[in-house]
Amino acid sequence: MELIFELSEKGRKGYRLPKLDVPAVDVAQYLGEYYREDLNFPEVSELDVVRHYTKLSQRNYAIETTMVPLGSCTMKYNPKINEELARIEAFTQMHPFAPEDCVQGTLRLMYELKELLKELSGFAEVCLQPAAGAQGELLGLLLITAYH
Repeated sequence: MELIFELSEKGRKGYRLPKLDVPAVDVAQYLGEYYREDLNFPEVSELDVVRHYTKLSQRNYAIETTMVPLGSCTMKYNPKINEELARIEAFTQMHPFAPEDCVQGTLRLMYELKELLKELSGFAEVCLQPAAGAQGELLGLLLITAYH
């Protein structure tokens, strides 16, 4: 895919500024040595810019269009509904040292999730932590090693 600078053609413009309705100011006098005339911006049409960045955006991985490759992103395999539920304030704002009698609903959800995951996977036990990152990668490698 071409860079936006490779699409540039001398004289093309993707904008049209309205006629100045305030007094013009010489910016160079305020910027001194930092003022430059040679900014070397690409000269492209508005359509070129829209098409270029649309093509770039289509090259991104998105959960709606493809599987996310590699990495330990916690969103990799989760449906969007799971992400929305995980953002519920009762979960995100819960203090890690909250008393057990104040977090029984969350503990029940975690227990039921573990039981469902055990049933689905056939494992004797599952762990909900670590969720992701280097710790999750290490845990996965240790589990694979222990299995083999």
